[in-house]
Amino acid sequence: MSTAMPSAPSVSSVPSAADQALLSEVSAAVRTAGITLRERHTPHARGVSLDEVVAEIHANDEAVLEVLREPLLRARPGSQWAEDELAGGALPAGEWWVVDPAEGNINHVHGMDDWSVTATLVRDNRPVLTVVHLPLTGDTYTAVAGGGARLNDRPLEVSAKTDLGAALIGTGQARPGEDERTFRRIGDSVTAMLVNGLVVRVSVPATMQLIHVAAGRTDAFWQFSDVRSGLVAGALLVSEAGGTVTDLAGEPWHTGSRDFLASAPGIHTAALEVLAPIA
Repeated sequence: MSTAMPSAPSVSSVPSAADQALLSEVSAAVRTAGITLRERHTPHARGVSLDEVVAEIHANDEAVLEVLREPLLRARPGSQWAEDELAGGALPAGEWWVVDPAEGNINHVHGMDDWSVTATLVRDNRPVLTVVHLPLTGDTYTAVAGGGARLNDRPLEVSAKTDLGAALIGTGQARPGEDERTFRRIGDSVTAMLVNGLVVRVSVPATMQLIHVAAGRTDAFWQFSDVRSGLVAGALLVSEAGGTVTDLAGEPWHTGSRDFLASAPGIHTAALEVLAPIA
């Protein structure tokens, strides 16, 4: 089986000076946007009806995008903007910003802490630079293709586990209103992983689980979805931290892949053996 991105940077994948310089600009823009989202956070839930909850979610998105979009497009002249944060599938050739102004927006509007601001530059359907900022803690996760992954100033490294039976693993729903077959596959896969793993976490959003995989706190994350904005940041962070990122057939993951698995290399094959029949 092949991996989407190597476990360690090779000579041919050394990051360009331009990408390294761009990282500081993107980090500054995302942190500034994070201030806006932090100021909108409350310790209680906002909205009772579905319409009210959706209105709060859209208000968060609009407030953050107002301060984030222009700086990112200016930082990379000629880049384009992926408008629909819930969209999936391959992008046209070139450079695209895939941004989630409030990753974990549903958590934010319900007064919880599990949310972030993310911005990822995707080049020809491969993430090459990402920033994930957690405004409540001030932590920032970054990665540049070929340059490793970091939490603030500390390098990240995935788990060294080799036994799926000892693994803390996770999955979650990618978006509301997915088809019943997807929901049944989620349920079946959770059951299978409960049998074969140690503990399974089911939560949203994907990025907030994937930063834990990249940091070696958890061991794997899978998802039956191709929602780009929830996967591109975590895919780059995990791969640059030494992890393995594929689809559930074991093929290299890219933005056109229909499903996703990111894990510590030592348990990847075992995880695929459990999940592939369900996928």
